[in-house]
Amino acid sequence: MRVIAGSAGGLSLQAPGKGTRPTMDRVRGAIFSSLGERVPQARVLDLFAGSGALGIEALSRGADSAIFVEHHGPTAGLIRKNLQLTRLAGSVQQMEVFRFLDLYAEQDGFDLVFADPPYLKDTRPSAGEVTNLADNLLTHPNLPKALGIDGLLILECERRQPLPALVSWEVLSDRTYGESRILILRRTAS
Repeated sequence: MRVIAGSAGGLSLQAPGKGTRPTMDRVRGAIFSSLGERVPQARVLDLFAGSGALGIEALSRGADSAIFVEHHGPTAGLIRKNLQLTRLAGSVQQMEVFRFLDLYAEQDGFDLVFADPPYLKDTRPSAGEVTNLADNLLTHPNLPKALGIDGLLILECERRQPLPALVSWEVLSDRTYGESRILILRRTAS
């Protein structure tokens, strides 16, 4: 896994351990190709940040700032290491994503929000309960508010994953890459 372009282009990033699914270089390249000139000077939020590859790619391409939200301590530490390796500056918040949105998501605070939640996850396998974190994210009331008027949400989810009715969102792009589905959305007018 590496930074594709910009000031840190070509530098390798450390990936989290087993059980994670970092966004492939090819997919990141496609995402940033479609975002084009929206990245320079952008205020970025990277939710479920993992290695931090999406936010770091944005910083490398000229984003003004990036906040990385990752609840797992060792993985949050890995983001800090990747920022050091690339000599880029960002803020790493070790906390649960929905708590961050409840407590710290400022009105119109971000131009780009990247979200790569774990795919459908058994929370209580014995009870047959499954958590759809992408669904929870898309229905969270603070997420659309946190985006600036022209801001975009870039969501990665499993190709076949069901999503809720998109009341607060307009889909600008919906593409699949292997088992991954990448949606680019903007908030609807309130």
